Amino acid sequence: MIPIDDPADPRLHDYTGLTDVDLRRRREPAEGLFMAEGEKVIRRALDAGYPLRSMLLTERWADALADVIAHAEGPVYVATPDVVEQVTGYHVHRGALASMQRKPLPDPAGLLAGARRVAVLEAVNDHTNIGAIFRGAAALGMDAVLLSPDCADPLYRRSVKVAMGAVFSVPYARLAPWPHALDTVKDAGLTLLAMTPAEGSVPLHEVPAAELERCAVMLGAEGPGLTRKAMEAADRRVRIPMSHGVDSLNVGAAAAVAFYAVAYGRPAG
Repeated sequence: MIPIDDPADPRLHDYTGLTDVDLRRRREPAEGLFMAEGEKVIRRALDAGYPLRSMLLTERWADALADVIAHAEGPVYVATPDVVEQVTGYHVHRGALASMQRKPLPDPAGLLAGARRVAVLEAVNDHTNIGAIFRGAAALGMDAVLLSPDCADPLYRRSVKVAMGAVFSVPYARLAPWPHALDTVKDAGLTLLAMTPAEGSVPLHEVPAAELERCAVMLGAEGPGLTRKAMEAADRRVRIPMSHGVDSLNVGAAAAVAFYAVAYGRPAG
């Protein structure tokens, strides 16, 4: 473990300006890194095979992560909470950060080859929603998540935190060019279900069971929803029935309902 008392120490470059969202959105993918915050998330990232670049801890977390430190392949920096706050730009409540190396994204066609149920996201650019969707996908047995090019980064710190590390449990890839790459989903034999509250959509519980055997649930951004071109590419437009005058759910909640419906809906026949 390496003591640090200077927040300007160049060895802490990975951890600087964590509250500057625009900067980190550009910088982290470009430099091939992402942040894991908190003991559980750090352990899940390591268990998922992401290489450790370095760790930045306050002293009180050194004991809790002693086994990780003992096998760490990168430097482990230890600093006071005040120094850590000056470096990152905020108070790190969980007292532990790790800079992790990204892995190359898989080919979408390869992910779909053995998949039965996947999520397809279009322009979901809110990190909280991305994290919530991945957590639901992991909990409810989705095999993969496919993202349009303009979706938020699942490995951004906020996404990882909201997902409680579930972004490491579900494989994902980018679908490009959009929306033409949706043909990849159809070519893999999955029924493409577009989630929309619009008139003419079918309640999820009325979708024939055979169509749910292998399917892709497509969700759009909070507010605008799926684009016209995305819905035109779908095999069927579906919705969650609503009551009490409510017209829609938050996309994270809608995703969880839809994932449950396709994973545990009526058996075929």
